[in-house]
Amino acid sequence: MADEKKPEDKKDPWLNYLALTTVIFAVCATLSTFKGGGYSTRSVISQAQASDQWAYYQAKSIKANLYQIQRERLQLEFDTLPADAPASKRAAYQAKLDDYSAKIKKYDAEKEDIQRTAHELEAKRDDAQRHGQPMGLAVIFLQIAILLSSVAGLFKRRELWLCALPLGLLGLVLFANGFLLFLPPLL
Repeated sequence: MADEKKPEDKKDPWLNYLALTTVIFAVCATLSTFKGGGYSTRSVISQAQASDQWAYYQAKSIKANLYQIQRERLQLEFDTLPADAPASKRAAYQAKLDDYSAKIKKYDAEKEDIQRTAHELEAKRDDAQRHGQPMGLAVIFLQIAILLSSVAGLFKRRELWLCALPLGLLGLVLFANGFLLFLPPLL
C-alpha cells in the first residue's frame, strides 16, 4: 500500500517541458542581462573616451587659433616694416612667421588624428548600443515568460504555460539578435 501512488501525486507530462523551457528562459535571461550590461558599460566608456577626445580636439583648436592670431599680427608687422629695415630683422620676422606656420600645421594634423580617434570611439559606442538594445528587450520578454511559466507550474495551468511560450520565444529571438543583429532596431 505504501508503494501505491495516489491519483493527485501523478505528474502531468507537460510539466517536464514546462520545467525545461523555464530553465532555458532563465539561462538566456541571465546571459542576456550579463551581455546587455557589458554592452552598456562599453557604450558608456566609449562615449566618455570620445568626449575626452573632443575636448582634446578643442584644446588643440584653441592653441592653433592662438598661433594663427599671433602669426597674422606678426605678418602685419612684417609687412609694415620700413623698406630700409635691416635684413637681420626681416630674417628674424620671417623665421618667427615660419615657426608659427609650422606649429599651426602641426596642430591641424594633430586635430585630424584626434577627430579620427573620436569618430572611431563613437562608432564603438553606437555598435555597443545596437547590441545592447535587443539584449535589454530580451530580458523583459524572458522574465515575463519565466513568471508565467512559474505560475503555470504552481497552479498546474497549462494555458498559462502556452501563453508564456511565445513570449519566451520572442525573448530568445531578441537574445540571438543581440549577438547577430539580424533584425532592424526596434526602438
